[in-house]
Amino acid sequence: MNPESGNDSMIRPELLSLTRAEMKELMAESFGEKAYRGDQVYDWIHKKGVTDPALMSNLSKKLREALASSCRAGTVMQVEKKVSAIDGTRKFLMGLSDGNVVESVLMQYSYGDSACVSSQVGCAMGCSFCASAIGGFVRNLSASEMLEEIYCMEKDSCRRIHSTVVMGTGEPLLNYEELLRFIRILSDPEGDCISQRNITVSTCGIVPAIYSLAEEGLQINLAVSLHAPNDRIRSTIMPVSRKYSISEILKACSYYFEKTGRRLTFEYSLIEGVNDSEEKAKELADILSGLNCLINLIPVNPVEERSYRQTGRQAVLRFKNVLEKRGRNVTIRREIGRDIDAACGQLRKKYMSRETV
Repeated sequence: MNPESGNDSMIRPELLSLTRAEMKELMAESFGEKAYRGDQVYDWIHKKGVTDPALMSNLSKKLREALASSCRAGTVMQVEKKVSAIDGTRKFLMGLSDGNVVESVLMQYSYGDSACVSSQVGCAMGCSFCASAIGGFVRNLSASEMLEEIYCMEKDSCRRIHSTVVMGTGEPLLNYEELLRFIRILSDPEGDCISQRNITVSTCGIVPAIYSLAEEGLQINLAVSLHAPNDRIRSTIMPVSRKYSISEILKACSYYFEKTGRRLTFEYSLIEGVNDSEEKAKELADILSGLNCLINLIPVNPVEERSYRQTGRQAVLRFKNVLEKRGRNVTIRREIGRDIDAACGQLRKKYMSRETV
């Protein structure tokens, strides 16, 4: 469990961050209870959505009181919610126990609801077109806090979430151990049971962590935020490119596909006059030659503090056409929640601005 997740998390276990086996061990070793009590607590939290020990009616009063006083659960609270009048997208500001806030998004699709969750408070990547980078990195989220983003959204919508993308604020692969714990608990058949094939992790390209992730035996999807066809352009908009070159990232991605068999996605935010010309499309098609991948084109979301402008619709279609003529699989991300600041970091940024006035 992540010691950075709250002031007293080092001495008070986070119940939501425990696997079923760990929960049973906690009951036996810390509370002198039979191991099956761990199954009961796990089911309350991950199947019934109950995090308050006082409501776990099949536990003894003594155990309920002991859990409430010595463990942490249900620390994430909804602070603000916006609902798009255009497409029903819900954007949440989630409050953490230490006063920080993170963003989560619930999107509605024909196949089911999809959740976008944050993995860190703030972000250290410094991508120049992203509102999440404004204000810098604060701390990692615990697996418990990430799970609560999901459970809070399910409670709000009264619907089960079908798929999850770790694509909100933060670089997930810089919160590696808590990310793995989150994925394994979320996909546990005896818990909320979201299939690993319906879980996507998005990264700016932390090369050593991609190699490590390939060895974890998971069946999750990997999405890489590429956003440029060469290191020269990428280094001007994504500082991480100065540490990990595109060729290094693509080599790691090839290894990930080789080990997992999971198709890769490359996210490409189109910025007018920066990376959206037909020549850049040809260059992108060339560097991705031989990779089993999908290219997801994203017209960049305007951010007040940045001067970047969104590529026009016709230019996006021309870019897509160039890629497809070269045999690449391409989609254009559906724009959702534009009327509610659904892009990463925007709602949190506005909230923080209000709080400091």
